[in-house]
Amino acid sequence: MTMFLNVDGTPLHVVVEGRGPVCVLSAGLAMAWFDWDAVAALLVAQGRTVVRFDRPGHGLSAPATAPPTTAGEAHRIAGLLDALGHGGPAAAPVTVVGHSIAAFHTEAFARLHPERTAALVLVDASVEEDPRAVLPAALRTGAARALGRAVTAAGLPAALGPAARRATVRASRTGGGDPAAPDLVRRCYRTGRVWRGALLENSRYPDMAAELAALRHTRPLTAPATVLAGHDGTSGRGALRWLGRQADLADRLGARFDVAEPAGHLVMLDRPDQVARAVVETSERGRGDASEGLAG
Repeated sequence: MTMFLNVDGTPLHVVVEGRGPVCVLSAGLAMAWFDWDAVAALLVAQGRTVVRFDRPGHGLSAPATAPPTTAGEAHRIAGLLDALGHGGPAAAPVTVVGHSIAAFHTEAFARLHPERTAALVLVDASVEEDPRAVLPAALRTGAARALGRAVTAAGLPAALGPAARRATVRASRTGGGDPAAPDLVRRCYRTGRVWRGALLENSRYPDMAAELAALRHTRPLTAPATVLAGHDGTSGRGALRWLGRQADLADRLGARFDVAEPAGHLVMLDRPDQVARAVVETSERGRGDASEGLAG
């Protein structure tokens, strides 16, 4: 079922499929709901309700009205669940899955809404051990807005948007090109709205990283978690360093660490089976922990 829901004043494009325990999938910067297609199909086949949504300025959602914050995006997930009827004291907790920068948002959701979180899965998550910004946030945001307007006015999204999307996907995976339907790619990436949304979100990346780092000191993570890192199978210094940073993140969170191989950054495209397995296994751990708590 595809719909548009008004959440915090912004119409969000939402796709809901399946029946059973709820999983919320949130993609990385400039990605869209259809990048989860293969993972969603596997989860639905395993008895899960899968909720996919586009953040403001992404996919088919309305433009962002304000720069994003980590807590704001966490609360957006909560508002989306409320709008879908998964709110209130009787609602079962959900599994939240975040890829890349969306890992900031889903981890924050798990910390700010522990009673609503069954499990957390971070897919090749963004990692910032010592987040700091060189330029003031207002300056970065203003520059991002100005660049977005200039790019749109020049007609670059219409001329180059789909090709840029295809090239980025191809460079970010090990399994080939972009599997997304050409008409969906054109519908999303020929618009200045998506590129403006990505620029705006990227401009606040260091602020969101710092916000999450502060949250880790005040809000404990109580749900079981898995960090799933992509690795292309090489022994290059960069690839191994990235694996090390992902493993360190798992240690910091007390999470299970797993590696999807071979896979690039877009693990959900290269290894959807491993992503789906991580979601199911982590959520089952959450259900097991809850059962033990009730028995105790």
